[in-house]
Amino acid sequence: MNLSFFDQFSSPSFLGIPLVLIAMTFPALLLPSLDNRWITNRLSTLQLWFINLVTKQLMMPLDKKGHKWALILTSLMIFLLLINLLGLLPYTFTPTTQLSMNLALAFPLWLATLLTGLRNQPSISLGHLLPEGTPTPLIPALILIETTSLLIRPLALGVRLTANLTAGHLLIQLISTATAALFPTMPAVSLLTLLILLLLTILEVAVAMIQAYVFVLLLSLYLQE
Repeated sequence: MNLSFFDQFSSPSFLGIPLVLIAMTFPALLLPSLDNRWITNRLSTLQLWFINLVTKQLMMPLDKKGHKWALILTSLMIFLLLINLLGLLPYTFTPTTQLSMNLALAFPLWLATLLTGLRNQPSISLGHLLPEGTPTPLIPALILIETTSLLIRPLALGVRLTANLTAGHLLIQLISTATAALFPTMPAVSLLTLLILLLLTILEVAVAMIQAYVFVLLLSLYLQE
């Protein structure tokens, strides 16, 4: 029984072919395509308003040169948001519960922000490794600590996203299993756990949105540094 709780995190396959790529590309099919008409429907207007709002929030900490990253950061934000929300539906698979996928998203983008800083402002980027006014005996230790904290950033990004979504999915499955098991013997307690399950589902919707925003916001803050 305990092992079956983790079956939802295994990548689905059909005839031995992994379907994780279909699960990743399917959310993009739900977005309405833009056209050249002056008058659009409400869904397209809502989509443009949401994209403008997300882009404005992500680009606010950056200067004008950093606005070149608007397309990739906004696209990543919408991509993670749709995957996280669709993963809460029954009989679906959430690719962002896989640590390998989250690290594959976090590491190249973090490396790009690091190389951009070293290319454009090498002295300032290297200056972050040693705070100003550090006593001389502490210089080697602080450089080692700051370098470790810098290199661990992509791992922290991937683990944060994976841990939050995995914990939420496990809680939902545990409470739903308890609700179904208690209903024949204790209906009152089962209704109480059902109420907790509904509240937890609402919380997980909020967590799915917040984690997608935090993932991309931290990348923009790394770029700002």
